[in-house]
Amino acid sequence: MTPFETFLLAFIPLFVAMDVLGTLPLFIGLTEGITEKRRNRLVIEATLTALAISLIFLGSGKLLFSFLGITENDFRIAGGLVLLVLSINDLLFSSDTARKNPETTVGVVPIGIPLIMGPAALTTILIIVDSYGYVWTITSIALNLLIVWVVFRNADRVLKVLGKAGSRAIAKVASLFLAAIAVMMIRVGVTEILK
Repeated sequence: MTPFETFLLAFIPLFVAMDVLGTLPLFIGLTEGITEKRRNRLVIEATLTALAISLIFLGSGKLLFSFLGITENDFRIAGGLVLLVLSINDLLFSSDTARKNPETTVGVVPIGIPLIMGPAALTTILIIVDSYGYVWTITSIALNLLIVWVVFRNADRVLKVLGKAGSRAIAKVASLFLAAIAVMMIRVGVTEILK
């Protein structure tokens, strides 16, 4: 496998799990009515929060496994089930009302966590590090968060290009891919346990 193929295998599942285009309308709704300067500060705040949480989770995940006595395959299966439930929920039910809470300070919560770095992304990070190592995982996190920063920073322009319907369609397709990735994770975990 070439380094580029390895990078894609580490990058794509996290990109799908983070679903930046699907969460874009929620971001715009949460930041509606605030100044552009304040919105830009919120984007930086939220992106840095997501980075910090992902790196903490990345660093302490293996230690947590050891402490709880679970194997990587156990986590792969559990993570796959969680991703499957989240993706089915996103496919079948509207997630706008569940994620949107206008009374919350929006920078760290809910934009940083759980919109950018939610359960699906955190689970995916631990699976990627197990499969491809720390270098590819950190590279994938950094590039995905750079994409989040660029998209959110240009939120109005991106939404004009995609339209609300286009953004929702992309979110549904991303959820479908997330479901497929979840099934793959469960299949690999069960196969490894049965060996």
